[in-house]
Parts: sequence; C-alpha cells; structure tokens
Amino acid sequence: MRSFLLLAAFCLTFPVAARTLHVAPQELKNVPAAAQFRTINDAAKVALAGDVVSIHAGTYRETVTIETSGTKDKPLRFEAANAESVIVTGADRILGWQKADVASPDNIFVVDWPHRFLTWSQTGTHPGDDYHALIGRAEQVFADNYPLLQVLKRQQLARGTFFADVDSKKLYVWTNNGAKLDDDPNWAPKVEASTRNLLWDVKGEYVVTRGVRFRYAANQAQSAAAQFKGRGDEIIECVFERTNSSGAAFLAPDQIVRNCTFQDNGQLGFGANHAHNLMFSECLVRNNNVKNFSRGWEAGGDKIAFTRGAIFERSRFLENRGNGIWFDIGNEDNTVSHCLIADNEDAGIFYEISYGLKATDNVILGNGLQSGPGAWGAAAGIALSSSPGCLIEHNLLIGNKEGLAFREQKRTTPKIDDPKGTPEHPVWNHDTTVRNNTLAYNRDAQVWGWFDVNDERHWPSVMQEHKPENTKAAQDIAKEYGAKDDKGQPLGLSLETLNFKFENNLYAAHDNQGVFNWGTSWKRNKKYENLDAVRAELKLEQGSIVEPFDFPDYLTRNFVVPAGSPVFRQHAYPRGPVPDVELGVLE
Repeated sequence: MRSFLLLAAFCLTFPVAARTLHVAPQELKNVPAAAQFRTINDAAKVALAGDVVSIHAGTYRETVTIETSGTKDKPLRFEAANAESVIVTGADRILGWQKADVASPDNIFVVDWPHRFLTWSQTGTHPGDDYHALIGRAEQVFADNYPLLQVLKRQQLARGTFFADVDSKKLYVWTNNGAKLDDDPNWAPKVEASTRNLLWDVKGEYVVTRGVRFRYAANQAQSAAAQFKGRGDEIIECVFERTNSSGAAFLAPDQIVRNCTFQDNGQLGFGANHAHNLMFSECLVRNNNVKNFSRGWEAGGDKIAFTRGAIFERSRFLENRGNGIWFDIGNEDNTVSHCLIADNEDAGIFYEISYGLKATDNVILGNGLQSGPGAWGAAAGIALSSSPGCLIEHNLLIGNKEGLAFREQKRTTPKIDDPKGTPEHPVWNHDTTVRNNTLAYNRDAQVWGWFDVNDERHWPSVMQEHKPENTKAAQDIAKEYGAKDDKGQPLGLSLETLNFKFENNLYAAHDNQGVFNWGTSWKRNKKYENLDAVRAELKLEQGSIVEPFDFPDYLTRNFVVPAGSPVFRQHAYPRGPVPDVELGVLE
C-alpha cells in the first residue's frame, strides 16, 4: 500500500511527458508503430493536452473532430510536419466512369452518385429562392483541380460543366478539354467531387492548428468547412480555399488567427460569432463569394456578428465580391488597424447595427466601384450603418466610390449580454469621431451621409423642415439617447444631438468629384463643394483642409510623400507599416 501511494505521488509530481504522434498515409520507418496513425481523426481520438500531432505530406479525405482540450500552458497541437504539404479535402476521387451516350461524339460521362446535400430543403438549395436556385446548391466537381460549372438539367450540359441528378443518383461530367474519363485512371484526368460538408471540427479549448490547407467542402451557405469552437484555439499558417460556402468559422473567445489565407470560397472567406477578443493578424482574405451569393444577405470577405473586442491588424482584404470586412449585428468595440483593404466590390469596411468601431491607420483603396443596385450607402471605403460610438482616424481613403459613408435606416439590434427575450435596442449613428484622415479622389464624394429617415435628424435643428419631436418614433429614440429639453422632456434628434466630430482631416478631389454630400439622392439632400459651407451649415470639419494630395503611384500603392505634404500637417497618415503599401517620407 505504501509503495502504491509513493508511486501515485510520483506521478502527480512528475506528469507524463508530452508525446509526438505522427500521421502519414504510408508507414514511417523511423517512427514506432504505436505512435503512427493513418488518419488525423484516429490521432485526434488519443491525443492529450501538450501532445503534438505531426501530420506528414498527403491528401487527407476525412472529417476531423477534435474534442480533447489543451490548456493555455500546454496546448494540443495539430501541425504539418516540417516542409511537408498537408491537404484536408472534402472531395473524393471519382472512378468507374462510363460514357453516357456511346453513339454521341460528345464526351459526357456518368457515374453513380449517392450523395444528397441539404436534405432539409425542399429545393435542395439554401436559400430556397429563385435567385439561389443554382448558387445555393452544395455540389462541387473538379477536373485536375479546375472547377467545373454546375447546370440544373442534363440537356444544359456543355464542355466544362457537370450535372448532379439527385433523383436518379447519377453524376454527369463533361470536362473542359473533352477528355475521356473511362481511360486508364493513371492517364485520365483526375475528377474529384465534394462529398463532405465539414472538414475540421475543433470542439476542444486551446487547440493549435498549423500549416494545413483546407479545400473543396460541400458545405451549405452560412456553414463553415472548418469550425473552431474552443476558447483559446489558434489557427496559424493555414489556407481555407474553394469551399462551397465559408472557409472557416471562429466561434469562441480568445482565439488567434495568424498568417492564414482565405481565398476563392463560394460565399465567405470566414465568419465569426461570439468570438470575443479574437486576434486576427497578418492574414490574406481574397476573392471570396465566387458563387455570387446575395450580397445583401451574406457574402464577401467575411461576416462578424455579436463579437466584442476583436482586433483585425496588419492583414489584407482584397478583391472580395462583396464587402471586405463586414461587421453585422450586435458587435461591440472592435478594431481594424494597419490593414490594406482594396478593390472589394462593395464597402471596404461595413460596420452595421453595431457599436464602437475603431478604424485606424489603414490604407483603403478602390472599394465599392463594382457594386450593383441596392448597395446605397454601403459602397464606401468605410461605411457606418446605424452604428454609434465609432472612431475613424489616421486612414488613407483613396479612390473608392465614396470615402466615408453614413447609412441610416430605422434599425434595432440585440446586445451580446442581453438575457433571452430582451427586446431589441434602437441603434443609430451618433457620437462618432472622424479625425486626421486623408479622404482623396474618391469618385462620388469624399463623405456622403445616406440618411434614409424622415425625422431629419441629420440636419441641424435650424435646417429641419419638419418638427421630429412631435412624432412618437422620434421621442422613443430620443428617450433611448437621452436628449431632453430644459423641462426634462425628450427632444427629437438633430445633427447637434448626434454629436459627430469631424476634425483635422485632409480632403482632395478632382474637378468632377464631390467633397461632402449630405442626404440620400432620393430625398432632401445637399452637395457641399467646399469645407467652408460644411462648417457654416453643418458645423462639422473643424481644422480640416482641402489641398492636393500628391504621391508617386496609386497603382503600385506607393504613397511615400514629401516631408512638406499636408498629410503631415494634419497628422492624416498611417502611423506604422501597412502590408503591400509603401509609406514614408520621400527623401
């Protein structure tokens, strides 16, 4: 008995050393058999806190579920072996092809197809409307890693397309080059089709995922191919690409995402929900929403909801088909700093029905220029949509459709800490500071206030043509805001009560570009050609100036400027480096 107690005490004092478990498709000669696994999921079942799961080169066709947690001091690590390429894919290689019509000169081939996605949907799509009749499906087919286009009827097949006949359980394919798929598999094109909707499901806390490339998931809209649900999870040097919907989702506090790439995904690069204190650093988010999901619903670089205290820094958000960074509903006190946000088809940053954005030291270029109808007020370098308490400073906003936009409608939002059943809160633009920014050569206006409200809150009280304090809706929102007259009664809102501060900005515009537009284009509006008029009527833009902003080359993102540039006098310049941008003083 005494010996047992001594042994137990020894084990408590000297814990078992962390192990390295190896995953490889073939046997590893220099690794003990007990430490070898053929699938990542098998290794995940036995891995413990502090262990390292070293994944060797290969294509892993599996769904990995990680339920075990690490600790802050001893995380559980899953990482690619040194200098080895690791791919986790939702696609399987498809063999057994037969020519669909032997007599036809067209090389259309058919194979059994038992897979049926979105079984809960009557249309097999999500959403189920006509716009998404094709877009909302989840099938994907690739020939030698080139995606084929999907059609909805066999009669529509042409080169470079496929048709998934879910009723007869057949898959029809006609490759781009018309290749024969029934030839020797060693020589025929490699045809892969997505069969799994989820690739990586991290349920444990303090789990590190490093160096893995995720692709080809058959995930439905609003679902991620890789899900990270544990506090303190880290995702480092990973790639999320060519998934049917969203590449990844961050769903717990204190997570770190560093040096990752999110590209060419069908709907979103990534999503985040309740991801408080997320640190998102040195990442690339590029060319997402390739399937053209509705941009007013959920599409583009990303979508973040109910998240507090997240930091997006030193990252690039480029050429997304939608917004570059989209915060939508109930977010609080998030920061975007030292990022390059360029050439996204809608807004660079869209902060919607949320609180307290801090956007500082970013370079924001060429956003909103390819947006379609319906994107009013959401096609600027930065668009603040019914979102109070924001700070916008030290940004370069150049060559966008609009530099900075306010978008206002009657909106409400839940708050993160509200008990279930709490009524939503009115939310609108107020208490926002815009200072020390350069807003230059934005096509339609440097600033545009898109206020689609009838209470005229965006006009100074002396310019209001109606008395909004006489409407119950105005009184309700004013009561929430706290504005009262000398008798303690709620006041209707006006530009004075909104408490906007525009200070020490630098403006530059070509002859045909607006400086300040105030009001929507379909209601009362006014264009201000100079800041004197803005100061006189709107009482905004104290200390701001209009002067030419000269720099070497927009196309190469060279914004190195002479020491005497007005950006330095206005302190309207990023403080520190921004990726892929040349900044500094011209010598």
